[in-house]
Amino acid sequence: MNQSIVDVLLPVFNGATTITEAIESLQQQTFTSFRIIVVDDGSTDRTPEVLAALTARDSRITVLTQPNGGIVDALNAGLRLCRAEFIARQDADDISDPSRLEMELDYFRSHPDCVAVSGAVKHIDEQGRFLGTPQTFPQPDCADPYWAPSREPYLMHPFLMVRRAELQAIGGYRYVYYSEDTDLCWRLQERGAMQNLDMPLGKYRVHTRSISSASVINGRIMALSSQLAGLSALRRRTGRTDLHFPKEAIREYRNAQTLSKLWEIGKRQLDDDEARYLRIALASKLLELTAYRPYELEFSDCQFIRGALDELSRLPHPNRKDLSRLYARAAARLLIGGRLREMVTLTPPWLYLPMMMRTVLKFLPASMRNLLARVRKAAAIPHVSSACPNSGRFSSGCSGPSRNPSSANRS
Repeated sequence: MNQSIVDVLLPVFNGATTITEAIESLQQQTFTSFRIIVVDDGSTDRTPEVLAALTARDSRITVLTQPNGGIVDALNAGLRLCRAEFIARQDADDISDPSRLEMELDYFRSHPDCVAVSGAVKHIDEQGRFLGTPQTFPQPDCADPYWAPSREPYLMHPFLMVRRAELQAIGGYRYVYYSEDTDLCWRLQERGAMQNLDMPLGKYRVHTRSISSASVINGRIMALSSQLAGLSALRRRTGRTDLHFPKEAIREYRNAQTLSKLWEIGKRQLDDDEARYLRIALASKLLELTAYRPYELEFSDCQFIRGALDELSRLPHPNRKDLSRLYARAAARLLIGGRLREMVTLTPPWLYLPMMMRTVLKFLPASMRNLLARVRKAAAIPHVSSACPNSGRFSSGCSGPSRNPSSANRS
C-alpha cells in the first residue's frame, strides 16, 4: 500500500445509507493502485458498522475516526495520512465513474504543469435518479476576482484530483465556511495550471440535506465566504496581507440573522473600497444561490440587496448588465411565488419591464422557451466568449484553452 499512486480522501458524517455505494464505485475503478482514506467525523448512525464491514473485505481502506469537528477538520486530518503522489477527493454520497481515476491520471501524465484536475458531472437525486444532461464547468483560468460576484476558478470538488505536494504547500484547507472548496481552488491556481475535463467523472447527488441547501442562513454564510475567498485571492495576487479565517467565526456567522449583519462582520478586515465591493458581491451571490437552491430570499435580504444597488455604478458595463438579469430573474421568481412584499422591496422601477418579461416567459410552452433560448445564445456568440464568460474591466481575461463543448455554472 506504500506504493499506491493515489490516495482517495473521503470524509463522512452519518452517511450509512450511501457510503457503501460510494466506496464500491472506487473499488470498481479501472485503475487499481490506490488507497481509500475514510475520515469518520463523529458519525452517530450506523456508519462505523458499515465501514468496519467494508474494511474487513478490502485492505486498501483505512478508516480514521475522530470527534465531530466539521468538514475542514476532517479533510485536514485525512490529508495528514496521505502519502501518495496524487490525492483524489470523493464525498460519501457521490459515485465515481469506473474510469474516473484513470482519466485524471492520464491528463496529469500528459500535462506535467497541471496541479489539479476535475471534470463534468451527472446530477442525481437522493434515490440515484438522473436529473438531466451532464454539467460541465468553465475553465479555471477564466476566473476573475474583480467581477461581482467573483468568477471562481472552480473545480468540482467531490471529483478533484490534485498533486499532494501542491496541496500540502498551500497548507490544506482553511475555515472558509461552506466555501472551503472555492478558497482551495483560488490558492491552487497560484501553484500552477488547473483543468476541468469535459467528460463526466461521476454522479453528484443533489439533496436538501446538504449543508449548502439546508437554509437561507447557510446560503448567506456561503455567499459571504465565497466572496471573501475571492478578495483573499486578490490580496495575495497584489502583494497585500491575506485575510484571516478563524475557526470560531462560524458562531458569529450563525448568530448574525441578516445579510446586513453578516456584511458588517465580513468587512472588518477590509478597506473601504473592498467593503463596498463586498456589499454588491455578497448581495449578488445570494441572488445567484437562490436561483437553484431550495430556499428563497427573506424580506431583510431583499432590503440589503436593493441597497447594494448603490454600488452598481462602480462595476464595468458587462458586469452591470449581468447583474441586471440576475435581479430580474429573482424578482420574477418572487412575483410568481406570490411574495409581492419581497418583490417590491427588491426591485427598482427600471427592472419592472425585464421582470415582467421573464414572468411571462415562465408560462410559455417549453418548446417556445427553448427556441427563444437558442436565439439569445446565437445572438450572444459574437459578443461573449463561451470559454471565458464576462471578463471584468480590471481582469486580463481568459488566455487559456477553449472548451468544446462549453457550458454553464457552478452547482
